[in-house]
Amino acid sequence: MKKTILLSLIAATSLTVIPSITATNNSSVKVEAKPAPAASQKSKENKVSKIYEFKEKSLNGKEIDFSGYKGDVLLVVNTASKCGFTPQYKGLEELNKKYSAKGLKVLGFPCNQFGGQEPGDAAEIHNFCEKNYGVDFQMFDKIDVNGKDANPLYAYLKEAAPEEKGADIKWNFSKFLVDRKGNVVKRFDSKVKPEELVSEIEKVL
Repeated sequence: MKKTILLSLIAATSLTVIPSITATNNSSVKVEAKPAPAASQKSKENKVSKIYEFKEKSLNGKEIDFSGYKGDVLLVVNTASKCGFTPQYKGLEELNKKYSAKGLKVLGFPCNQFGGQEPGDAAEIHNFCEKNYGVDFQMFDKIDVNGKDANPLYAYLKEAAPEEKGADIKWNFSKFLVDRKGNVVKRFDSKVKPEELVSEIEKVL
């Protein structure tokens, strides 16, 4: 009689323990299967940098951190001193004077990739801009805007612009308009004069 009761207890205990062990094993298998982190990491690596993460060298050699432009409207232009569009410096400076107090920052990037029309060094470019057009907006060091040596900022602008996404700059005085949140909202070619941008600029100021 005692032997029968003992065997019954052992059998009952086995029935309750075995499912518990099985459930634990199944649970551990589910926990160890983690394919998500690799995909998440890849997504982070492919993320495009924001414009405020760039740092650029000014015409006088000072490094300018673009995080300082947070909350501003930016008009980014590749410039040249010996181009048919060079007189646009005047219109750019007029925009600078009219809207700088409201948050517009005109940023000029000299470039010698189009017809060799910006051959001068930093001092020559500065003197030319100041003497001929009274340029007071921020000018940067000479850069490439296309090709394998393209400045990273320009690589970003071309990809981020809604028009002609990723397309090369066609000539001097192409323009990018960036809103207060760092979004590239419009791209303009060289033929669009600075004074023709007033309505677009006022929309984002």
